Amino acid sequence: MTTSVRDLQERSFGATLRRDAWWIAPALTALVLGGFGVYATWAAWVNRFYEWGPYLSPFYSPLIQTTWWPLSPAFLILIFPGAFRVTCYYYRKAYYRAFFLDPVACAVGEPRHGYKGESKFPFILQNLHRYAMYAAVVFIFILSYDVFLATRWPVNGVLPDGNMAAGPREFGVGIGTLVMAVNVILLACYTFGCHSLRHLIGGNVDCFSCARGGRARFETWRGVSALNRHHMLFAWCSLFSVALTDVYIRLCAMGVIHDIRLF
Repeated sequence: MTTSVRDLQERSFGATLRRDAWWIAPALTALVLGGFGVYATWAAWVNRFYEWGPYLSPFYSPLIQTTWWPLSPAFLILIFPGAFRVTCYYYRKAYYRAFFLDPVACAVGEPRHGYKGESKFPFILQNLHRYAMYAAVVFIFILSYDVFLATRWPVNGVLPDGNMAAGPREFGVGIGTLVMAVNVILLACYTFGCHSLRHLIGGNVDCFSCARGGRARFETWRGVSALNRHHMLFAWCSLFSVALTDVYIRLCAMGVIHDIRLF
């Protein structure tokens, strides 16, 4: 007796003719995204060990020191890059499958059979993605400035407690400087490959040569499109890089590891 597509749709969650391990991808996605969420929340909550010498964790950049906010200042910062990733078109596909099982995988039965799109709260807030993208672009420049500051070392060195010694600064590069630089590069590739940015530059244009600044817009659109083709790769690489950058600076601040000054 054969099984029709209609039979599969009316059967319970997980019904499929697939024989491959289709559940591995959503399971790994849930594990990685869930782990990152837990770590980022913990790192922001503890409000310690986010700075060492000229290094500043991306979770705390820009460093906000105020008396009116009772919690860690990291929560004032993470809401912007967090909103950008949560509303990202690729991440929506990933965590809808991993956490909501909607759908869990191609050609696999899902828990519900009705579809209303993203027209109800809270999913309608996904439409804020373009505005979150504007904030994410600003953070690329902020983090780039942090890399510049990570090359300004005190002539008298870094104190045992991790603070910068008083006195003049000189150019220098440590392992942490390179870690922060790689993180910014990956974040920039992810951010500037955003679907919304691509549409902002090339959308509503049927003829680049006929549009104002068409040549520049076309070349910019081509560059964004080149990054967009690898958007999933940069989404994951930048997620790992931002977490590892915080881990590296945190371990230096805790004295677990010692940064190496290259020159």
